[in-house]
Amino acid sequence: MSEQPPRRPPVVGFAAGLLVTMATVGLAYAVAGLLTVDGTVARFRSATMDAPDRGAVDGVVTLVRTTTVLTAVLAVAVGALLVALALGLLAGRAGTRVATWVVCGLGLLAGGGALALVVAQRFTPFRLDADERTAAVLLNALTEAYPNGWVPLNAGLSIGQVLGYLVVAMLLALPSVNAYHRQRPASRPAPRQSAAHPVPPR
Repeated sequence: MSEQPPRRPPVVGFAAGLLVTMATVGLAYAVAGLLTVDGTVARFRSATMDAPDRGAVDGVVTLVRTTTVLTAVLAVAVGALLVALALGLLAGRAGTRVATWVVCGLGLLAGGGALALVVAQRFTPFRLDADERTAAVLLNALTEAYPNGWVPLNAGLSIGQVLGYLVVAMLLALPSVNAYHRQRPASRPAPRQSAAHPVPPR
């Protein structure tokens, strides 16, 4: 009788589903950024028509467009990686669990950095230097140019990203998950070869 493969713990399915959800949310956010970037740029240019340094305004516009496109490309790449990791976790591959921990660590750093950037942009005061004063004006204009609730949405997604990666990493450290991923799937039994019985000639 062949040995039955170990049953997959429910938390593995939950962790895999969470990874797929995070991939979907990240991709949806990137698509929303691409759809709203033209309106954001138009409102920003309208709010900075009186700015004396037009080069700085154009530089911000270029930065916004470039960042939006790069974010979309990164969202596709990260989303594909998270889905691949989710499938590997469901299959019980030990190497996938280690790779997921690495990705979770990088995700925690990225999410924490993004959250810190949002907070810094929102609450950091600027000095009285002329260049910094211009930067403050452009930054405030850009913040107001984004759709309503965009900045809080960024903060919320960053927090959700940090919590999501943290939960996945903790679930994969549970003893039941460790035992499941250390077990190799049972090999399929070789098909029985029926003995050949030559038909006697008549």
